[in-house]
Amino acid sequence: MAPTPAELTLEIVPQRRVDVIDVAGLVNSRRDGFFEEYEKTVFCSYHTTAGYLEQSLTSRLGHSADAVHAFVRSFTELFPAGAGYRHDQLELRDELSEEQKEVEPRNADSHLTFIGCGLENCVTYLNRPQQPVYFVELDGTNGPDRRRRRTSVIGFTRAETVDQFSLEIPVSDHRIDSINLWGPELGLYDRLHELIRIHGVSKGRIDIALDPRERNAGLTVNEYETLLMRHDLAEVLRNPIRFMAQKGRNMLRDPRAIPDKARDYAKYDLVRVVNEFIDHMGLNESLIERIIDRFLAVPAARFLRMKRGVSLVVNGTEGETPGRIVSGTYQSPIMVQWRKAERQARTVEVTYTRFV
Repeated sequence: MAPTPAELTLEIVPQRRVDVIDVAGLVNSRRDGFFEEYEKTVFCSYHTTAGYLEQSLTSRLGHSADAVHAFVRSFTELFPAGAGYRHDQLELRDELSEEQKEVEPRNADSHLTFIGCGLENCVTYLNRPQQPVYFVELDGTNGPDRRRRRTSVIGFTRAETVDQFSLEIPVSDHRIDSINLWGPELGLYDRLHELIRIHGVSKGRIDIALDPRERNAGLTVNEYETLLMRHDLAEVLRNPIRFMAQKGRNMLRDPRAIPDKARDYAKYDLVRVVNEFIDHMGLNESLIERIIDRFLAVPAARFLRMKRGVSLVVNGTEGETPGRIVSGTYQSPIMVQWRKAERQARTVEVTYTRFV
């Protein structure tokens, strides 16, 4: 008989701003034999600048902390810290109180790196008791202070699919767009919780994946904040070479690399200014759109590690049935497109899995 699924929640204190921490070692120190008892484990991060790489990539990196750090570092060089991001101009952040502005980290580069290198808020690993599992931290310090992070692990052996359906997500007619799937106009958050209640899921997972026929789009989980896109993409359009010189290291040493680098900044949080500009000017296949097309000539899925699906953990406290979607304060599933959809909607497939 399969053991009852079990959960541990760990607190992590990073030692440096970019850190790679073996969570498996922390789990073993709390509950020896955890990974021998269960066949699989879900690892869940509650933060938008810290998460996990998929197991297959970690395996290709040889389960080496140094290799994981080197992999992530290649993306931090694309999105350097302190490069004048609008997101980091805290006086413009109306959603923050004056007290919050005093302590809020300037971490736009960490958000972009999280998305760019394919970190995930929730991953499922097949247990290999002797192998490490790395929690990758991109923003572990705020001045002299070290951040405190939380991660949960749920061990299970058997799982069953309890529901599966397709859902259409409305998108704009713009080539480049990002859609907050937790936006109140979609009602998706409440609908997913209603199905948790109907099926009585106490511990499990919800997978949201693009329909296989969907192209030129991806999914991520992060903070849905738009200041960065309204500033930086406008700057790219005005003067791409100057933007690259300011934001990217060593880009001007190899001029042939500039168009490739430019694509990176048009991927996620840099899109609304383009849509607003096109709407305001009444442009269609204009010079502006052709410039954007140039930047996005290679699909984002190639030059960044865009995902076609995201996972959400369902968990209830002891004895709590049904459970609820567990996420951090600023986490939202986000759909990104870099080409127009054939119609103004994209289809996702939603799968409910119960751990039993």
